Amino acid sequence: MRVYRIVFLFAVLFMGLQANAQKVIGFKDEHIRYMGRVAYQTDAVKLMWSGSWVQVNFTGTEAKVSLKDERGDNFFDVIIDGKIVVLHPDAEKRTYTLAKGLSNGMHSLFIFKRTEWADGSTLFYGFEFNQGAEVNPLPPAKNRKIEFYGDSITSGYGIEDFEGGNNSYLPPFKNNYLSYAGLTAKHYDAQYSCISKSGIGVTVGYTDMTMPELYDRLDPNDKNSHWDFSKFTPDVVVVNLFQNDASMMRQGDAPQFKARFGNQQPSEEFITEAYRKFIQNIRSKYPNAQIICALGSMDASKESLPWRGYVEKAVSRLNDKAIMTHFFDYKNTPGHPSVEEQKTMADDLIKFIDNHVKW
Repeated sequence: MRVYRIVFLFAVLFMGLQANAQKVIGFKDEHIRYMGRVAYQTDAVKLMWSGSWVQVNFTGTEAKVSLKDERGDNFFDVIIDGKIVVLHPDAEKRTYTLAKGLSNGMHSLFIFKRTEWADGSTLFYGFEFNQGAEVNPLPPAKNRKIEFYGDSITSGYGIEDFEGGNNSYLPPFKNNYLSYAGLTAKHYDAQYSCISKSGIGVTVGYTDMTMPELYDRLDPNDKNSHWDFSKFTPDVVVVNLFQNDASMMRQGDAPQFKARFGNQQPSEEFITEAYRKFIQNIRSKYPNAQIICALGSMDASKESLPWRGYVEKAVSRLNDKAIMTHFFDYKNTPGHPSVEEQKTMADDLIKFIDNHVKW
């Protein structure tokens, strides 16, 4: 019996030594870079917004990540050396193997949040690498910075719902990485911030909040959580809103409409001024940014509807040469923009930026 106990003890010690042999770096390690509005907590970083990402470079053959999701509803793109796999963490703290058997050279690793803050937040604790691995300094952050404010179109809602007409609310079908916003940021190799929420509007939407009530939060679920705008100063800001305002204006009996307006439709002046004030608030945070007030590509962008006019009138009143308008063509298909339609939007926006923006 004593021999077995000794063997067992050595086995436990051996496993402990093996575990300690792993290269472990915590969430505060200087070699890790975060993008987007993330919240530092005592033992982890809280990832909330669509498009938030974690980046590290390492030399080694194996990589793991420790995560805990709020409800098990979030999905992430894990991008290693440009190759993408999807990670779906659950609501228990776990360590997930991201890659094994890599060549023993330098590798780039991104973990990109595909889903929205309404799908819950995710706690990131750190990375583990194989014995002998090294964590390498990241190159300097890219000079270009771009920030988006938008709704489901910008979030990438339903983008991979290939069977259901791109309208599924389920998290697996959301993918901000393939949204026009994500694609545009990737094209310019820019630092990227995305403040978006499906259903949100400027004056009213399918949510309890409007974007003017949400845009300055760090934690979108906490009205007392304020973002420090000095931490990220974009060169270009793209605002693509009003789709949900347009939809709700046709639903006077909806509780969200009644809560805002009762039984009376808001005036064109009210709508225009609400948009102008929001853009003015963005300008006050970023005095030197070039701001693109966009609309589309769902039905609010129809030329026969008044929403383009509201945007144009609001921008005209601001009398600011660095605030521009850009309207995506109405896609004229059911549901939310598909992967292909999002790419068309990205190509369109990139062309506009190339012609009108000086980085």
